[in-house]
Amino acid sequence: MWIWRALILLQLVNGVLGWGKEGHFAICKIAEGYLTEDALAAVKELLPDSAEGDLANVCSWADEVRFHMRWSSPLHYVDTPDFMCNYKYCRDCHDSVGRKNRCVTGAIYNYTMQLKSGYQDSISVEKYNLTEALMFLSHFIGDVHQPLHVGFIGDEGGNTITVRWYRRKTNLHHVWDTMIIDSALKTYYDSDIAVMIQSIQRNITDGWSNDVSSWENCANNQTVCPNGYAHSIQFPLHCCVDSSG
Repeated sequence: MWIWRALILLQLVNGVLGWGKEGHFAICKIAEGYLTEDALAAVKELLPDSAEGDLANVCSWADEVRFHMRWSSPLHYVDTPDFMCNYKYCRDCHDSVGRKNRCVTGAIYNYTMQLKSGYQDSISVEKYNLTEALMFLSHFIGDVHQPLHVGFIGDEGGNTITVRWYRRKTNLHHVWDTMIIDSALKTYYDSDIAVMIQSIQRNITDGWSNDVSSWENCANNQTVCPNGYAHSIQFPLHCCVDSSG
């Protein structure tokens, strides 16, 4: 079914980047290129006129509406207890007042099921807003792959950790959301997101696809395998914790 193929492709792309407007645009733009003809037609059928036939143009929609659709704000992230380096749905998927299933993984499941059911029976088409479901799902798949959208409760996903990125004082969450991507765009791609997307597409085809089988297996039974990726970062991370308050 097209929705499962689209979901898998979004997850593949998201290991690359995410998270501000440019990141979400790139994720959806690349994923669109992997859709089958039928899947792409189904996506285009659901897109609003403002998308102009391109899913990437509305991949940041969920961020744009979160402040007047306030109920959706907790759906962008899931936090775990401090230094608890694992995730348990029953323990962690809730909003700030404890309402269950209100987190990014809960939202991904919910909107995936809406889209799936929408193409199985006409009742679901009338019951759900499948256009919004598609736009929410496309965005939340990006958010869940941003490390600080799956962070610790104590620092609010890095929002309370003050840092400096080059000369700018900011917080760690914002660095990951936008500033790493902005710096990479300017440093390596002449501020041209199309060039950056093409580079990522080449990496997916030529290299990263061969790494998939190793992502779940770490030497010495480690929980995560960060070293290889940390050493592969080519531009200097001029980011340090600001202790000045």
